[in-house]
Amino acid sequence: MSTTVQPVAFSARGVMPSRMKVLYITTHQRTGGWLAEAFAADSAAQIVLEEVVGDAAGLEKLRDEVFDAVLLSHEPGELDALDLVEGLRAGGSEEPMILLGSAPPEEIDALGYEVGADDYCRVAETTVRGLLWKFARAIERSQLRRENRRLVQAQRQRLHQEHYEAQRLLDQQRALIADLEGIRTGKTEAGEQHAEGIDLCLAKTAVAQFEAPLDLPEPLVKHYRELLRAYVIMGVGNLADEMSDLAELLAASNVSAQRTLALHVRVLEELVQGLGNRSARHVINRADLLVLEVMGHLADGYRQRYHERRHPPQQLPLPGF
Repeated sequence: MSTTVQPVAFSARGVMPSRMKVLYITTHQRTGGWLAEAFAADSAAQIVLEEVVGDAAGLEKLRDEVFDAVLLSHEPGELDALDLVEGLRAGGSEEPMILLGSAPPEEIDALGYEVGADDYCRVAETTVRGLLWKFARAIERSQLRRENRRLVQAQRQRLHQEHYEAQRLLDQQRALIADLEGIRTGKTEAGEQHAEGIDLCLAKTAVAQFEAPLDLPEPLVKHYRELLRAYVIMGVGNLADEMSDLAELLAASNVSAQRTLALHVRVLEELVQGLGNRSARHVINRADLLVLEVMGHLADGYRQRYHERRHPPQQLPLPGF
């Protein structure tokens, strides 16, 4: 039956955990009775030491139980701790592993790090307190690696979800453009689209809108692209004059709200695709504010032109006539 070990907590820098469960893999010639007595004599931490002889027994123990750290006796010819650590790491074991042997550190250190060991201790030169601190630091590094891996995975999932939501929003905006086109031409396919399902409808609309040309001057597209990038950085209220000028240009060129929205969606999609693994939420939020402001300026521009057409300027009578 597998035994669950509570994770070791580090309350502050320089504080050793009060309890550690350690597996000692050794040989018949170097049993761990002396090691258990040494740990018991040092009151810095409570060490629950479990000893097994041979690599096979060590593998079985690690399979059935969870340990805070693993101590391996390196005895070439009887127990090659380097090969054992390499095999354990290849099998997915993440426990902190410390080698214990009689060879000089300069002969083992580099080899141990290369196979995945956390540290090496020479029996003749290592104190009990020093070994305890090596356990503590190795456990702390292992916990930090696991936490960092969880954070990276959570970040990756969040970015994936943000890009999915951004693409979903772009598909909905393309569907809105298609609805506006249907209203303009008098063709509606609401019933058919409803029968097909919203996902299939959005997918078809996305492909059609992406492949359709914008039919707008390239300088205008480039200008809007630069404006969108600047707006993402600077935010609301900093580009009011530029947006007013853009809306005036769109109105003077008789560009409809539908074509303006299509321009916005195309440029925004290019920007989102260029983000790669970076966050898309900030870009989408700023882009929504930008298109809202542009549409407001565009509506005011057309309203002003409509007013001037309904009420054209008239020549006032000259004085004396």
